[in-house]
Amino acid sequence: MQTSADPQDRHEYPAHWEADVVLRDGGTARVRPITVDDADRLVSFYEQVSDESKYYRFFAPYPRLSAKDVRRFTHHDFVDRVGLAAVIGGEFIATVRYDRIGAHGAPASAPADEAEVAFLVQDAHQGRGVASALLEHIAAVARERGIRRFAAEVLPANTKMIKVFTDAGYTQKRSFEDGVVRLEFDLEPTERSLAVQRAREQRAEARSVRRLLAPGSVAVVGVGRAPGGVGRSVLGNLKEAGFTGRLYAVNRALPEGQTEIDGVPAHRSVRDIDGPVDVAVVAVPTERVPDVVTECGEHGVQGLVVVSSGYAESGPEGRERQRELVRHARVYGMRLIGPNAFGIINTSPDVRLNASLAPQMPRPGRIGLFAQSGAIGIALLSRLHRRGGGVTGVTGVSTFVSSGNRADVSGNDVLQYWYDDPDTDVALMYLESIGNPRKFTRLARRTAAAKPLVVVQGAGHVPQGHAVRATRLPHATVSALLRQAGVIRVDTITELVDAGLLLARQPLPAGPRVAILGNSESLGVLTYDACLAEGLRPQPPVDLTTGATADDFREALSRALADETCDAVVVTAIPAVGEESVGDATLAEALRSAAAAVPSKPVLVVHVELGGLAEALSAAASTAPQAQASARSAPPPPTGQPERSAPASATSPSATVPGPPGMPGAPGSPGEPATTPGARLIPAYPAAERAVRALAEAVKYGQWRREAADPGKVPEYDDIDEKGAARLIEGLLDRGQGLTLGTRETCELLARYGIAVREAVPAPTPEAAAEAARALGYPVALKATAPHLRHRADLGGVRLDLADEEQLRRAYAELTELFGKPDELRPVVQAMAPRGVDTVVRSVIDPKAGAVLSFGLAGAASQLLDDMAHRLVPVTDRDATSLIRSIRTAPLLFGWRGSTPVDTPALEELLLRVSRLVDDHPEVVAVTLEPVVVASRGLSVLGATVRLAPPPVRDDLGPRTLPSY
Repeated sequence: MQTSADPQDRHEYPAHWEADVVLRDGGTARVRPITVDDADRLVSFYEQVSDESKYYRFFAPYPRLSAKDVRRFTHHDFVDRVGLAAVIGGEFIATVRYDRIGAHGAPASAPADEAEVAFLVQDAHQGRGVASALLEHIAAVARERGIRRFAAEVLPANTKMIKVFTDAGYTQKRSFEDGVVRLEFDLEPTERSLAVQRAREQRAEARSVRRLLAPGSVAVVGVGRAPGGVGRSVLGNLKEAGFTGRLYAVNRALPEGQTEIDGVPAHRSVRDIDGPVDVAVVAVPTERVPDVVTECGEHGVQGLVVVSSGYAESGPEGRERQRELVRHARVYGMRLIGPNAFGIINTSPDVRLNASLAPQMPRPGRIGLFAQSGAIGIALLSRLHRRGGGVTGVTGVSTFVSSGNRADVSGNDVLQYWYDDPDTDVALMYLESIGNPRKFTRLARRTAAAKPLVVVQGAGHVPQGHAVRATRLPHATVSALLRQAGVIRVDTITELVDAGLLLARQPLPAGPRVAILGNSESLGVLTYDACLAEGLRPQPPVDLTTGATADDFREALSRALADETCDAVVVTAIPAVGEESVGDATLAEALRSAAAAVPSKPVLVVHVELGGLAEALSAAASTAPQAQASARSAPPPPTGQPERSAPASATSPSATVPGPPGMPGAPGSPGEPATTPGARLIPAYPAAERAVRALAEAVKYGQWRREAADPGKVPEYDDIDEKGAARLIEGLLDRGQGLTLGTRETCELLARYGIAVREAVPAPTPEAAAEAARALGYPVALKATAPHLRHRADLGGVRLDLADEEQLRRAYAELTELFGKPDELRPVVQAMAPRGVDTVVRSVIDPKAGAVLSFGLAGAASQLLDDMAHRLVPVTDRDATSLIRSIRTAPLLFGWRGSTPVDTPALEELLLRVSRLVDDHPEVVAVTLEPVVVASRGLSVLGATVRLAPPPVRDDLGPRTLPSY
């Protein structure tokens, strides 16, 4: 029954009303408006709804829709009447609509701001969170159309729908009348509604990744009949890893009668598989991928890992193929890793999944790995394999994801999974690009509060295959914002592994005080210097001499750990010679036993060509098999086999060392290993600089964790006129879409937030300059404000401390002689401010990262060194305090070399006021205060510019959506 379209009913709606969403069980659905073309879909959908659900919707038996009903539910004006549907496989699985009503419940138009809302969810899809997702989207649509409140009437027995409304987090009222529950709720997002939305987002996205990493069955599509090839390799890797689920091979050219490939059940098509398939690994030529996706979707496959290449990395045509691939997969509710992916790994003994091109299964462990690049993924797995099994002890991988072109599943999704994954204690990520900086920063902050997150971020070059949102922020600024969110930012994959191994094995240090001991004076001094270079506070090295015995090391380490002025210990060791030299296993046992007595302080080892010591340190924590006689002779666990704990005994250095509560590997902490709870391994490094750099990152992260427990507050100021500023901004924006304010408007707007700008009087002639100086009072400053000279005292465009008119006129003549006519210089006269340190305060709203507040010292030197600190808005009092102390030139504010310290509390207050202005009024897209002269008492803002524009759309406040294609 296809109803003919009436032209007047074909109203356009915004493109962003269509979106893909992740449901509670990890599947996806398409949310879009219902149009006149959907009559048949609506009828088919309604026929599959149970009589009970129909009764709950219409409060009476309603077996079928009439032609009038179909027309009413498919013809919308997209203003006063809007219907949305959740769609999977081209068919409706749920619908929602609102109708604007007036004061007495009758249909109405604007300015009426209330609407009735009603849902209907197909019984087979109830419990998947479809209604909750639709409520978020219909509420966002209604807000755009000026509707501020929803009303819903629900039968008391319809408890599921009542729960959808009450759990949404909106401010609401409930009443009971005539046997019906009436709910009314405001649509303005609240802290609770946003918290509910983000909690649902986390659960849904985590589940979608979990479905990929822990499948019950896997089909490899594109397995060649002859050995070799990508598909055959992936199949072999899955077999060798011992995948615990069902495994299938698919090859459309399979000869008649052949039912197996390498002992694995083989089929010509996914459709031919008798039973469910959770994940399909697609390794076919690019032109065949669409057919495979269709087969998988129709068979009910939950997720795809596409290793096939030839997509966005190959150019514009490939980029369009990639967009179509994602759209195609989402039609069937499938999530997708890739294309051009290296694959995924899960070492859990319950899964043992190696659906990747890695020929060996990594050792099981507590580290999660994410890499966009396959080459980087190989390098990370290789380094962890070498370091984790032979150099620093057995530390392995929990899960590994190489996302390739990152067309669908991204680092954000994997972070959502790792956040509450009990098998992952430390997350390591190599990010060539960050597609959604605002969301990544939010997720990173939450994850870092629970477990360490170490990131290598690409230096700004975006690989061709990545669809990355544009950001105007420099690479250094994004890095600073990541650090603010608790991310441990490193520059190389070597540093990534170094930091990850330390954080996976040792407790966080309580501070920067480091004890150094060892049998090499030179190596101790080198470690001492490295600590100073990294901002740590090392104690003088303790030289045990080259004749030190294992007991000497044990006693020295015990003393250092017992010292209350020590937060961490670095042990240095070089090979000894002679019959009395200490053995590797003996030394490892000595260090282990001393560290066991004080489990709250981290211990690191810097060794020189002591491979045996590193293996012995590994064996000392009982997470690898070892020979009773010597750890040196113990073989590493076979590739792809789970680690086994050797039994502790009086003669075996295998007793585990418990970590402190609340830290990775600590008893009672999330992610506690089942077999060796709190197993503490002592990491060893081949160079002092690498060990100390990893320790310095751990110190900074520990400090962030302590401060994150008390993030501070955004203070209130009684003199802020928020409403007056809003009226002023509205009036100014009426002039145009974007404008830089003049001096008068800038000063007026800033004054509404208690920010005073010193008056600068234009001086187009010497006489005008003299008149301005008399009005302001001597001494004065004469400045050129032309763009090429503004804020450039180093170029000679500023004359200060002009005590009288003679000096002023002389300075005026010098400036015009040096730089040109007054109309080219734009000179101004300003009263002298108290002497102090020149600083600059800036804020800018980036479309994707959000509002950023920046601070630094004014002048060419700071610009040359890029010595600026950054924080996300809104800034708390603790943020403001740390912001001014984060720049390298901060000592100039605190009395460097005997100078007078400046009024930093006044500076902090200025930063907080600017943050409030930008946070309260997103139309203020840019603010620059330069220079801000901070004196010993008070400060003076000598120059200011403000830019207004319509605020960019904030996608983090809207309903949950996947990136669009």
